[in-house]
Amino acid sequence: MKNWKKKIRVFLVFAVCLFALFSGLIIRDGLTDELGTADVGLVFGNQVLPSGEPSARLAARLDHTVQLYNDGCFDKVIVSGGLGREGFDEAEVMKDYLIVQGIPEANIIVDNQGYDTCMTVENVVTIMEENNFASVLVISQYFHLPRIKLACTRFGIEDVYSSNARYFGLRDLYQISREVIAYGYYLVRPYP
Repeated sequence: MKNWKKKIRVFLVFAVCLFALFSGLIIRDGLTDELGTADVGLVFGNQVLPSGEPSARLAARLDHTVQLYNDGCFDKVIVSGGLGREGFDEAEVMKDYLIVQGIPEANIIVDNQGYDTCMTVENVVTIMEENNFASVLVISQYFHLPRIKLACTRFGIEDVYSSNARYFGLRDLYQISREVIAYGYYLVRPYP
């Protein structure tokens, strides 16, 4: 019985250490911007408030997108999101926000079928093919970027740049844990 308990303790310590290692790698990768001039910027959706305004996290992504656009990192922007619980089309709210911030409507492409990371990347592959885009700069929270880049690569997008929106919160602890599991799943899941 003692050997069995000892083995469980060793396994748990190993699992916790492994989880901490992968969390650290995700954080490090996500916080390291990989900037370059891309054909298109891709900003991932997030919660829209009941008032119809972007949440603070989504506003940070959009503000960062405007900064990168103004810095000349890309000429076109894809906004991707779905219909949220609050009843708003995230992508349309994102588009309207970017227009108010000075990005011309003609330079914004709306993907309102981006209900999750994989669907967004799959939709973006089609959009990129239709517009002869070869490279993309993805914008999201730091913990989300490693999985986005993995999905882009698995869907055949070769030139992927990334930049994290500078928004941090206590909820990040949950999100980082979630991303460790999600990244593992994205490593083994089948891709079309």
